[in-house]
Amino acid sequence: MSENRKKISQKISPSQKKTLHPRNRHQGHYDFGLLIKACPELASFVSENPYQELTIDFSNPDAVKALNGALLSHFYGISNWKIPSNYLCPPVPGRADYLHYVADLLSACNEGVIPRGDLVRVLDIGVGANCIYPVIGYCEYGWHFVGSDVDSVALGSAQQIVQSNQKLINSIDFRLQKQSSSIFNDLLRAEEVFDVSICNPPFHASLAASKEGTLRKWKNLGRGSPQKKGKSQDPLLNFGGQPTELSYPGGEAAFVRRMVEESLSISKKIFWFTTLISKEATLPSVYRALSKAKAIECRTIEMAQGQKKSRLVAWTFLSSKQQREWRTQRWASASL
Repeated sequence: MSENRKKISQKISPSQKKTLHPRNRHQGHYDFGLLIKACPELASFVSENPYQELTIDFSNPDAVKALNGALLSHFYGISNWKIPSNYLCPPVPGRADYLHYVADLLSACNEGVIPRGDLVRVLDIGVGANCIYPVIGYCEYGWHFVGSDVDSVALGSAQQIVQSNQKLINSIDFRLQKQSSSIFNDLLRAEEVFDVSICNPPFHASLAASKEGTLRKWKNLGRGSPQKKGKSQDPLLNFGGQPTELSYPGGEAAFVRRMVEESLSISKKIFWFTTLISKEATLPSVYRALSKAKAIECRTIEMAQGQKKSRLVAWTFLSSKQQREWRTQRWASASL
């Protein structure tokens, strides 16, 4: 195995823990008493389970939205977090985990200090209607975000969330990717650079596969099939998600390979390219794409939230010398 291949295969598993990142605010069970104070509308969705513990029906999209709104309000001071019907409603704790590991990634290249403040620029590929990564990333680290999406309705929703929260204004910008099949192509402006890009790629290869996955979620939640419950609602709607959020021809493997290919054209404009990978089976094809692209360094960071396991893959085309120059020029004042 070549030295380059060794770097591409490198895995990092911080403390080998199967739990949330140590800095994640969402450790342990939800304190529904505090969350209801932050978001009173959550109360109508909270009930006792057979173990006499307070919980919500996680198959109910309105309940999940209310829980997310309460978490954002209580932990991050975000109000008026609203997303359109049938758009993806992400779990806040898992999204926060991604950002904390990205902060660790930057820290590892900055003598152990996390760069903070609006001098640090983050590109969110597929920001979505929920705007969740920019919201949490700004609140935790003060980073400046640019969120891109192929869906103008999603961008409008994300922009409304920012405009409805004074603390977010001037910290998050949005950009429409006009080419639906592209990721980075024609997205960045001249002389524009980012310290890191993040992405939660579409998981499924088709909408049919997405529907099958949703039915499995229903069964795992003990809900059976929506049709068996006498509901006519498409089960996709119970978990939310537009076609561009849920599927991509070839699934996440094809999407990330395309991302790697396009990253070559902007190889010196972004320090770290990163993406979530849901399926471990996707990794070999991603490593091959990175090897073909001649990435200088790649890191795979294992993550876990309860029973759900995922991983973050990061790569850079910057040499050691270029990384030091980047740190000196951009992060010196952001690390104080």
